[in-house]
This record gives sequence, C-alpha cells and structure tokens, in this order.
Amino acid sequence: MARDLWEPDFERMMTVLRREGEPDRVPFFELFHDGQIYESVLGRPIPQDPDESRKYRIEFMTQLGYDYVNGLHTFGFPDVQALIADDTAVQSRGKRGWQDEHTGPIQDWESFEKYPWPRVEDAGFEDIEKLAAMLPGGMKVTTMLPGGVLENLCRLLGYETLCFKLIDDPQLVQAVVDKIGEGELSVYRVLCEYDHVGAVWLNDDLGFKTQTMISPDQLREFVFPWHKRLVEYAHEHGKLVVLHACGNVREVMEDLIEDVGIDAKHSFEDAIQPVAEFKRQYSDRIAVCGGIDVHILAGGTEDEVRTYTREVIEQCAPGGAWCLGSGNSVANYIPVRNFLAMLEVGREIGVY
Repeated sequence: MARDLWEPDFERMMTVLRREGEPDRVPFFELFHDGQIYESVLGRPIPQDPDESRKYRIEFMTQLGYDYVNGLHTFGFPDVQALIADDTAVQSRGKRGWQDEHTGPIQDWESFEKYPWPRVEDAGFEDIEKLAAMLPGGMKVTTMLPGGVLENLCRLLGYETLCFKLIDDPQLVQAVVDKIGEGELSVYRVLCEYDHVGAVWLNDDLGFKTQTMISPDQLREFVFPWHKRLVEYAHEHGKLVVLHACGNVREVMEDLIEDVGIDAKHSFEDAIQPVAEFKRQYSDRIAVCGGIDVHILAGGTEDEVRTYTREVIEQCAPGGAWCLGSGNSVANYIPVRNFLAMLEVGREIGVY
C-alpha cells in the first residue's frame, strides 16, 4: 500500500539533504516556529506538562505536513539581554529581548576565568530522549545548538568589544572561542548518539545584509575550524548538518562548502540573494533549505504570499535538493494566514 504523501517520512528530507534527486513531494522545513504560531494554529495554549507539550508539538508538525519535530535541550551559555521591551507583534509573547551589542559578561581575562562555563553533564536532554517513544512512524527529530560559535562570541563579549579584542587581544578571543567550541562539540557528542535524531543544525548567524560580521579571514582563523570539527564529528556518526546562517556570506561560501563541509544551507533574504539564484549556483554541491522571504511573509497579503511561493517552488523544486520554508523562521510577527498560505501552495504544486 502506498504511503500517504502527507504522513511523516524523514526519508524524503534525507533525499533532499543527500541531493539524491526529487523526493515524492517537496518537504517542509523550518529552523523553528515561535510558540505563538503553534497556539494560533492549534487553537489552544502550549501545555505546561512536559509530556503533553511533546505530544502537542508532534501534533502541530504532523498536522501541517512536516517530517520531523524539533527536540530541545538545556545546554547554553549564560549571557545578558540588554533590552527588554513590549512585543508589538499581533501574536505577542508579551516581552521581547535584544542583545547588548556594546558589552557582555566577558571583557578581560579576569572575567573569562570567572565566567560560569556550562558543562554538558549538567544539561538536560530529556525532551529529545522522551520524543523517541512518541514519534509517529517515519518521523525523526532535528535539534540545534544554543547559537553557534560566532553568535555566542558576540553575546559573551558584546559585538563592539569583540571588534576591539580581535585587534587588541586575539588570544582572549581564541580562548573564548575554544571554550564555546568545546561546549558545542560536547553537545554534538550527545545528539549524535540518538538514532531518532535525523539531522542536526549548525545554527550560527555570520553576517548582515552587506557582509560578514567579522572579516572572512577572521572567520577562517577563529570560527570555521570549530565549524569543521563539528561537521566532521556529525558525519563520522552518520548525521547530516544543516547550516543556518543569516547575513551575506558570499565571500565565505566556498569555505563553508569545501572546508567546513556543510550538507545544506538555510536562511535566505531576497535583499542579499534570492533562494532560486542560490540554488542555481550551489545545489550541485549542497542542499538548499527554505527561502520564502520573511518580508513577504510578514508584510504581504495572502495572495502575494501565494503568488511569491508558487514562483519560488517552480524555480527551486525541479531536480530536488530543496525544501520549502521561510527564509529564516516562523516568527510571531508573521500572520498565521500567510504562513499557512505558504504551506497550502506547497501542497498544491509541490508534489512531483
């Protein structure tokens, strides 16, 4: 009996990530959905009970046609949010935090030594472990890091401080990077042991609209060696790695593909490079994930979202190596009707 196209089947996602041609339909894929999106779609709040919350997340993902559910863990690097303000999104979470770009908890060698570096032994992976027995047949788990090497470097020093320290004290920068990298590798060591984890994220925003956050040479010196170690470890343990990196990374794409060895790229913005153009340029070497521009999803009408999504699918679906999703994530300021319109177009024309 043929399998229902809309039942979970992570193998179609693997067909994309391995670039093995066209799957039975275009898979849907996101870094994450804000909790307010879950609640708007399902019409009820996220349960407080952990097991019920896991069932709730599986219900959401299954109902919408995803082949995976996001697994959660508690490992992270404590930092300080500089600004907490009212969240003005229609589906508000109440408050929203922003990063302090000027400073962070590590400013010198003394604060480096005093910083409470996390240990993986103290982190919780219960959510991922318990999902194993709850998954529908064919569904897998994906999971991410607590931000990547560069993201955490910016948080711990502050972006402004980082820029000075790269010149004034590169040894301190390297020491912080190594602590972050060691911590993230310890997380991968745990994640890669789970058979039901189908793929792992390497989520590390590397740039902004016009360039990388630090110079390409500095990325090659401080960040990419740890990215490479993470990817190599995942590959040695049978896991594929999807890079989520916001910003303009044109100058380092060859590094990410040829040296770091990523399997797929996620996060696209038309103002930097439309996903269809990226796919034409790189899909012979890596898979391509998402790309429906968040500006369209957040600010367009339903009809505009449908027209735009149809055009992207028609350009990106042929040949495979692509899955449908937003250019970044499904944030709570994206109207649910627009998010669902994107998926509905995928259902209408995304079947091969």
